[in-house]
Amino acid sequence: MKQLALQIHVDTYRGTCEGVPRLMEILQRYHAQGTFFFSLGPDHTGRAIKRVFRPGFLGKVSRTSVVEHYGIKTLLYGTLLPSPDIGKQCAAIMRSARDAGFEVGIHCFDHIRWQDYVANKNEKWTRCELQRAIDRYTEIFGIAPHAHAAAGWQMNRHAQRLMQGMEFEYSSNTRGTHPFIPTWQAEIIACPELPTTLPTLDELMNRDGITLDNVAQYVLKLTADAPSTGHVYTLHAELEGGKWMPVFEALLKGWQAQGYELVSMQQYHQDLSLTTLPRHEVLMREIEGRTGVLAVQGERS
Repeated sequence: MKQLALQIHVDTYRGTCEGVPRLMEILQRYHAQGTFFFSLGPDHTGRAIKRVFRPGFLGKVSRTSVVEHYGIKTLLYGTLLPSPDIGKQCAAIMRSARDAGFEVGIHCFDHIRWQDYVANKNEKWTRCELQRAIDRYTEIFGIAPHAHAAAGWQMNRHAQRLMQGMEFEYSSNTRGTHPFIPTWQAEIIACPELPTTLPTLDELMNRDGITLDNVAQYVLKLTADAPSTGHVYTLHAELEGGKWMPVFEALLKGWQAQGYELVSMQQYHQDLSLTTLPRHEVLMREIEGRTGVLAVQGERS
C-alpha cells in the first residue's frame, strides 16, 4: 500500500498547547498516524523580527497572515513579553501525544536560535544546541530521542554529522523527492534522510492563484500519482492545528480516497529498504515560496 508520512512541526508554546491536542483528535478520528517533532525550550518567536530585513520575508508574512495564526502574544515572546519554556510548561501535552500512540521526536531546543543561526555556526555551538534538545527530550519522555527534523530545514555540516554520531534512526532535515543517505561535501553520513517531498501550505497560499478554497485540491493533484517511495508531508501545529484545520481535514479525506496509508515517519522508515538507498549531496538552496536558503536533496553522489 502506498504511504504518505505526516510530520508535524511544533514551533511555539501556542502550537503545543492548542494545536497539538487538536491535531491528535483529528488524526485519531481519521485513523491516521503522524510524528510530532517538538520545540523543547524557550519560545523566542518575537525575536524573528530580525527577519524583516531578509528579501521576500514581508511578502511571505502578508501571504500567510502571521498575526492571525500565531497571535500577538506569541509574536512578542522574547522581546516585550517573557519567553515561556515550552518543554517545562507543556511536558504533559507532549507525553499525551506519545501515550496516545503517536511517534515523537526532536524539532529543536530554541526554534529561532536554530533556524536563524545554525547554518553559519561551528561544531561546538551546534553540538551544544542539539545536546540541550536531547537532554530536555530525555527529561520529558524518559528515553533518548531517535529522530530529528530541523527547524526551518536549516542545517550545517556539523549538525549532519551529529545525526550519525548520536545514533538517530533517521532524520528529516531536508527538502527533496525521496529517501536517501546524505553526503556533505562528499562525506557520507550514516543516518537515513527522509526529506519532506511536498510543499507546505504557507509556501503555497495566495501565490499563483492558490487560495484557502483551492489549496487542498492543488496539493491533492501533486499526490495523485504516487512515487514508489511515497510522500512526506510537513504540517505545522500553528497552521493545520489552527485556522487551517479544515484544509488539513480535506487533505486527510483526499489522501485516503487516493489510497494512501497515512503513517508516522517511523513507520515510513521501517518499510524502506535501507540497503538500497541512494546517496545524495545535501546542499543549501532556495525553494519557491520560502525565504532564504535551506537544506535540500542535491544530485546523486
